Amino acid sequence: MKLRTFAAAGLAIALAGCTTIPTSADPISSRWVGQSAGKFFAAFGPPINDIENDGGVTYTWKGGYKTVRTPAKYADGADGKRGKQISAARTQYLRCQAEIVTNADYTIRSIHVVGDIPGVNGPSYCAEFLAPTQPAQ
Repeated sequence: MKLRTFAAAGLAIALAGCTTIPTSADPISSRWVGQSAGKFFAAFGPPINDIENDGGVTYTWKGGYKTVRTPAKYADGADGKRGKQISAARTQYLRCQAEIVTNADYTIRSIHVVGDIPGVNGPSYCAEFLAPTQPAQ
């Protein structure tokens, strides 16, 4: 009987935690919603497609193409020599695709990332590219 009580309490706590987690943690939307689409396209390049809808426009944008090469990793060997290979060299081709919805006055209403892959420094390359934490140098 105690097991059922603890299980029910645990489930209630888990569900309560889910409802209090904020959903506005998207750095891309936080950075660009409310900004001019012209500013976005000037910074990252023109859209590849646009569709008019409800007094606004939905743009399809692709960009941020980057090739990252990661060298092979080796274990330390005897006498400072290279040991057994731990991981192979690999090449990643990074890119981002997004749908940008604007108002009639060309202000961004929403950004939906359509194609995203893990980035160099985190789980989202689009977030790294479109909303960097530090200004690019």
